[in-house]
Amino acid sequence: MRDVHTKRTFSSDFFAWALCGGVVGVDEVSVLIGGKAGDGINSAGALVARLFSRLGYRIYLYFDYPSLIKGGHNFAVVRATPRQVGAHRERVDFLLALDQETLRRHVAEVKPTTVVMGRSDRSQGAKVSVPVKEVLDRIGASDLMGNTCMVAAFARAAGVPWEILEEVIMAHITKETSLNIAVAREAYTGAIEVSPVPRAPGAAPPLPLLTGNEAIGLGLAASGLDLFIAYPMTPTSNLLHFLAEYATPLGLTVVHPENEIAVILMALGAAYAGKKAAVGTSGGGFCLMTEGFSLAGMAEIPVIVVMGQRAGPSTGLPTYSAQTELLFVLNAGHGEFPRLVVAPADVGEAYRWSALALQIAWDYQVPAVILVDKTLCEGSFSCGPDDLIQLPYVKPVSAGPKFPYLRYQNITDGVSPFIHPPNPLAVVKVNSYSHDEAGITSEDSGTATMMVEKRIRKGESLAEVVGSLPTVEVSGDPASRIGLICFGTMGGVCREVAEHLGIRCIRPVVLAPFPSAQVHAQIDGLTRVIAVEENATGQLAHLFAAHGIRVHHQIHRVDGRPFALEALIREVSGVIG
Repeated sequence: MRDVHTKRTFSSDFFAWALCGGVVGVDEVSVLIGGKAGDGINSAGALVARLFSRLGYRIYLYFDYPSLIKGGHNFAVVRATPRQVGAHRERVDFLLALDQETLRRHVAEVKPTTVVMGRSDRSQGAKVSVPVKEVLDRIGASDLMGNTCMVAAFARAAGVPWEILEEVIMAHITKETSLNIAVAREAYTGAIEVSPVPRAPGAAPPLPLLTGNEAIGLGLAASGLDLFIAYPMTPTSNLLHFLAEYATPLGLTVVHPENEIAVILMALGAAYAGKKAAVGTSGGGFCLMTEGFSLAGMAEIPVIVVMGQRAGPSTGLPTYSAQTELLFVLNAGHGEFPRLVVAPADVGEAYRWSALALQIAWDYQVPAVILVDKTLCEGSFSCGPDDLIQLPYVKPVSAGPKFPYLRYQNITDGVSPFIHPPNPLAVVKVNSYSHDEAGITSEDSGTATMMVEKRIRKGESLAEVVGSLPTVEVSGDPASRIGLICFGTMGGVCREVAEHLGIRCIRPVVLAPFPSAQVHAQIDGLTRVIAVEENATGQLAHLFAAHGIRVHHQIHRVDGRPFALEALIREVSGVIG
């Protein structure tokens, strides 16, 4: 570690700070950078994250923004730790303010040792005043590069070597790179080291950062996705953008139709023709898709729905996170038919279970939902080789098609042989009406009963294969008699809380068919079960109760923001005493 020392400054107040002294926490560091929409807060947060990645840390990045193109208040929180985490802390070690509003709003995140840095032309009261306008004028750069200047000043304050900063900028700023480097050099040279961040203990090689949307897209592509169709809705909009950008190398076709009804129907038509299709949407869009989703159940057409939850009802909080659609996706569509619903917690699970969902949907000819939220979709996480390994999966052993072909042959496991047109030996007929084995409309009592029973048997076969997979994650103290239950991205913060308090955490990754036997095995021995959810009504608790598991306490958050680690520790501690 280097001592605090002095370099030349551009002006006497460039680093006029209340000296914080010393090194930030030896195990981890958190940085908040804030400003208004249009200031490039997301890209600045990603640059900070990549700096720490080069120092051997594992990264969690949360991005907060209102549904405005300009104005409002945006901020990103980067948490860098020696091991991967999935939650932010209440207090930060560095606060980078691109405007006065950031200083006003984030007073609660500042602790006595926090290094508070602000643009001298836009904020007053920061411990470290950065003359961004002077630097940009000196270099002849536009105000759009103000965040590059702030990140460079931060890098020097945190003791990040210039070589690392230069490498990160060159790798990740593709427009006017040379000018950005010049701005960064000027700001870095004029800055002073304030609170050096050491390399991570046992520093590991840097890992790339992936958002949840990117991991989902890569997982689907790994399982042979042919076609992605979406009408953009946060938080899955960036999945559409990512797959569109990389459609050619991934071998995909990406389509943006006029509305969500067109999306689901186009996907069903493609799947009927033998193309593996997935769609992206949010709760409001999925509402429009539910009739098509039910058609997939009756016609036994595989389709994947990436469903990004957000706080509703209606438009609600369109750029914030929630877990309010669990019961919706479990029961969406009229009538009774089997479906697969998976809820990954991080980028590794997003990759693995997206890949697996596509395989299972096609092997069992069912619709599948990948249930996610803004925290995962738009958050960034370190991603290593172990995260991009597909789960082994035993495919169903079904008889091949016989001719004359029966699309809905009443077979033992309910999974009829599947072929797609054009086929010179068969007419492939699918039907939304009650139908017979050939797909011909029939309202005959015996035929209707036979086909309902066939679909139910298919659901049982689906449940059997799901039961053979690692569908439940357990963390914390396995001997504890107190347990948290959660789903989706609540897994990250609940895992840390359980480890901190010495209790157990049980999280089902698959929610339909519900892995009842596996969950019961992990719940066994608990005397108190606490559900932690980002909804008001305890939707996971209702699901557990439906499978005979009593939930004793419920902790909810409903404002669209994720739990900070310390906040949830207080909530759980208050329950367990």
